[in-house]
Amino acid sequence: MAIREIGIIVNGATGRIGSTQHLAHALVPMRAEGGLPAGDDRIMPRLLLLGRDRDRVAAVARAHGMAEWTTDLGAALASPEFSIFFDAAATKQRVATLTKAIAAGKHIYTEKPVAPTAEQGLALLHAAEKAGLKAGAVEDKVYLPGLQKIAQLARNGFFGRITGFRLDFGWWVFDGIEAPSQRPSWNYHSSGGGGLTLDMYPHWRYIIEDIVGRVRRVVTSATTALGERADEDGKRFAVDVDDRSITLAELENGAVGTIISSWATRVRRDDLMTLQIDGTGGSAVAGLHRCWMQSRSETPAVRHFNPDKDIGADYRADWREFIGEVRKTNPYRVGWEEFLRHVVIGAPLRGTLAAGVRDVQFAEACKRSASERKWVDVDESSA
Repeated sequence: MAIREIGIIVNGATGRIGSTQHLAHALVPMRAEGGLPAGDDRIMPRLLLLGRDRDRVAAVARAHGMAEWTTDLGAALASPEFSIFFDAAATKQRVATLTKAIAAGKHIYTEKPVAPTAEQGLALLHAAEKAGLKAGAVEDKVYLPGLQKIAQLARNGFFGRITGFRLDFGWWVFDGIEAPSQRPSWNYHSSGGGGLTLDMYPHWRYIIEDIVGRVRRVVTSATTALGERADEDGKRFAVDVDDRSITLAELENGAVGTIISSWATRVRRDDLMTLQIDGTGGSAVAGLHRCWMQSRSETPAVRHFNPDKDIGADYRADWREFIGEVRKTNPYRVGWEEFLRHVVIGAPLRGTLAAGVRDVQFAEACKRSASERKWVDVDESSA
């Protein structure tokens, strides 16, 4: 079995997503295991860590036993030993950075959103195609155990005709004034590419369309719940993006569903994110790891409610957990395995850059709906 080394520039290596999910949980273990099996060979990632702060990049490199790191984007792109450029840096810099990577002849793999607008994402896609380069987007959430299980039920026809869905997500993000914020301050600046809709709705697109059905049109309300926050230095600033977004979505298969996302809500549900699908054959609810189901034959008759007395009904008692068979690999690693095999041996890729553009197109349609206060057809956005 031959070892095929492939050089990867990891931009944004010092960020939380870059250093933990992509390095610690994906690429570094892959190297430690002797590479990724690919046909008769093994793919061995060779990593060049890239970041803006010299001390922080050096620290991340030491933590992962990496010898190669730099703060010089130009020098990294000029190296012929690294054929893949991965971007996990700030959204506002993504288009310019990926444009340079494509011009340097690098295959690109990028975090979401792939661009602030679908039009910019399409320009990247066309540039990569014209240069004959492979291009992919991180679409990790669909590989979560709970979503794998509910997707398995959908593939097996458990739901019958799907009639509706409900996706609930979020928790309380402190404002940095009364308590330290759990998210970086740029998430709350439009100039930094922030906003809940642009940040999270690209995920909701591929989850819904992979499992439930293609979205036809949307109507959205996006608001700012906490108008003032403090940054990492304690300086207060006015929030100029949404931190709460509610969407009603019509699918091409006739189902209608809701998406409720908020950085200003307190959790009292099964998980931080839940997806419920209802159909003529049954219903199921998935969290990040677990999934519960109730078939048509198991559905109890709910006769009435009593406004005068709590009847003490346990509405969860008639649901049972669906175990299913799931891939337990870290979702970010799954994406890397698929992309590397795609580049090296031409294996199929689910998370293409075209899919990433569709993710942005969906978020863009929801933002436009909120701004114009009307229904918007997703396929009629700028893409």
